Amino acid sequence: MIDPFGRAITYLRVSVTDRCDLRCVYCMSEDMTFLPKRDLLTLEELDRLCAAFIRLGTTKIRITGGEPLVRRDVMRLFGRLGERLGHGLDELTVTTNGSQLTKHAETLVAAGVKRINVSLDTLDPVKFTDITRWGKIEQTLDGIFAAKAAGLAVKINAVAMKGVNETEFDGMLAWCGEHGFDLCLIETMPMGDITGDRTDQYLPLSVVRARLRRTWSLEDTDYKTGGPARYYTVKETGRRIGFITPMTHNFCESCNRVRLTCTGTLYMCLGQEDSADFRPLLRAGATDDQLDDAIREAISRKPKGHDFIIDRRHDKPAVARHMSVTGG
Repeated sequence: MIDPFGRAITYLRVSVTDRCDLRCVYCMSEDMTFLPKRDLLTLEELDRLCAAFIRLGTTKIRITGGEPLVRRDVMRLFGRLGERLGHGLDELTVTTNGSQLTKHAETLVAAGVKRINVSLDTLDPVKFTDITRWGKIEQTLDGIFAAKAAGLAVKINAVAMKGVNETEFDGMLAWCGEHGFDLCLIETMPMGDITGDRTDQYLPLSVVRARLRRTWSLEDTDYKTGGPARYYTVKETGRRIGFITPMTHNFCESCNRVRLTCTGTLYMCLGQEDSADFRPLLRAGATDDQLDDAIREAISRKPKGHDFIIDRRHDKPAVARHMSVTGG
């Protein structure tokens, strides 16, 4: 699949649910209204769509949410997708808040998952509860170490927020080095009504990187995961740190990904509203050829880049949907 700008689209992010057991301040409002279950694709429908993308050249699939591991029987989908590894699919992975990993880590490994991303914005228990609104850090930490014990490579994702966790990144980098985890820092993005002013949260990662360099040696590396992060090797720990910077330096020129929601809507760009709805096709009995044609048509509309902007003149979200709906 080649988009209008010559980019090969090989990476599919699949949201399996809009629900989550946390309410992180940058992702959801506290009083969320979730989709009716009838609107969600079944696991079988999700698997069929994933199979179509793999037929057309997708080599990497990341399962996201909401919190993907709270969806009932989601391990059946992991099992089905795992069977496609080596048959067009090169990698199957997941982004999670870690709360369900003590239950599912070993099953993920059995399905063929080798590495996971875990969202953890702070190591402070009180601040963790403030950020997640009602989470307990112990549950997430137990999940992280269960994943490590099961043999999963763990990358910690942290959203950088001014005045919230901006003094913690030295400590988080040391903690990740101690336990053998990579760390990826992410700029907050203007998506959905979260209650509050995003300009109060926004922290440019160029500032964070400069601060970290006072203590750590960040060495250039050509390491890539297929995602948007730019990585450095941390000389003192031997681990890596990545920076995802949609605001200070967008990564659109190398974008290789599209996002499928739990309702069957494909967003060709995280920061644009244009989409393609596959649920009616699936439920009308579309053939594989019809699905393939619909996917190709959607990819032909992939835009050059997003419209994200955060400043005092743009205090509304660039797109109305919450990150939890689009899928991370």
